[in-house]
Amino acid sequence: FLKITMQFSISILAAYACVMSPVGFKAFDKLASLPNPDRPVQAVLLMAVVTTVTGYLNWALCFVVSAMFIPFLARRNPNTDVRVMSAAAFMGVGTVTNAGLSGSAALIVATPDNPLVNPAVGEPSLDRLIPITETIFSSFNISVVAIISVVSIIGAVALHPRPGMRVVTFDKEWMEKILPTPPALPERRNSPAGWLENNRFWCYLAGVLMLYTLGHSIATKGFGASWNINAYNAVFLGGAMLLHGNPLSLTASVRRGLDAAWGIILQFPFYAAISGLLTGTALGKWLGGLFVAFSSQQFFPLVVYVYSAVMNFFIPSGGSKWMIEAPYLLEAARTLGVSEVTVTLAYIYGDTLTNLIHPYMAIPIVAITGLKFADFAGYAFMVGVLLAVVMSVAMLLIPLQM
Repeated sequence: FLKITMQFSISILAAYACVMSPVGFKAFDKLASLPNPDRPVQAVLLMAVVTTVTGYLNWALCFVVSAMFIPFLARRNPNTDVRVMSAAAFMGVGTVTNAGLSGSAALIVATPDNPLVNPAVGEPSLDRLIPITETIFSSFNISVVAIISVVSIIGAVALHPRPGMRVVTFDKEWMEKILPTPPALPERRNSPAGWLENNRFWCYLAGVLMLYTLGHSIATKGFGASWNINAYNAVFLGGAMLLHGNPLSLTASVRRGLDAAWGIILQFPFYAAISGLLTGTALGKWLGGLFVAFSSQQFFPLVVYVYSAVMNFFIPSGGSKWMIEAPYLLEAARTLGVSEVTVTLAYIYGDTLTNLIHPYMAIPIVAITGLKFADFAGYAFMVGVLLAVVMSVAMLLIPLQM
């Protein structure tokens, strides 16, 4: 668990550093200028698309981008309702983050020496690694991602007030106050050390070497065998180095990102203790027996989906929660004759759903905009209900042996 704690902490820090680069700020402003200010739904559409795309690429990137893009978009589109805009910023977190390229559960089961394959105590919950070609890149998951992306984006756009209805916007002074700015760099020192710490060569060299190593692994082993937690961390950490091109700028952004990573560092040791209790005692098998008793083979994916959604209220962390739930869910799946891939995907979809109505997931948006969670939670809830119906049907159609 200490290894996974560090891996997920780096995920947040690397994503934050990418967004906080000078290139990132210019991209925000350029993107925000695309919608027509006289057509507010265009701004909502852009926000929903941006957060969905970033959510698919990287959950940590989505958390940062979805919150930081709001002031840029609101400044360029002052007629857009900021409540609906904030709800649209929530779409990536509540739809595709766990089913995308950085999906925690899928990457954990694909990463060598993960605690499910090689636990510190007790018997392993998995007897093999599950490559992402069977989870993230399965035809079923790709279809689900496409469907829920379209449904959530259309739902967000449809929520914007029509002409003549009340619209809530930021006043100009508040907008300028909340607009993020790149971290200030210390004054350059006129010394050999000052030259070294400001020289772009070292950042570019480190970034290229990191990405080259990953590229070589993909070229020799294949994408499915190479893409795991360490791989996507390498992409975003290497990308951050190239985007900043300055060691001081990079380290300043990473220091800022620590405010977003402290929760993982503090919480994961507690989750490790819970996981050890489940795998090192008979508790995991007992819980697995309950699922077998109250479910059937056909309805087990739906049961896992609903259970995972409910549990997300208490443990709003897809990766750590999977480490807690996996031992007994996989035990029940084996008894009922349901594949571990099917259970993993059902868990992923359920864990994502209730993100849309979880205050914890809205902390970055609330912190930057100054809005209350209640201001936009109702809009997100309506989209969540629609997605729950769609995904419940999908869980009844999912193949039991994937």
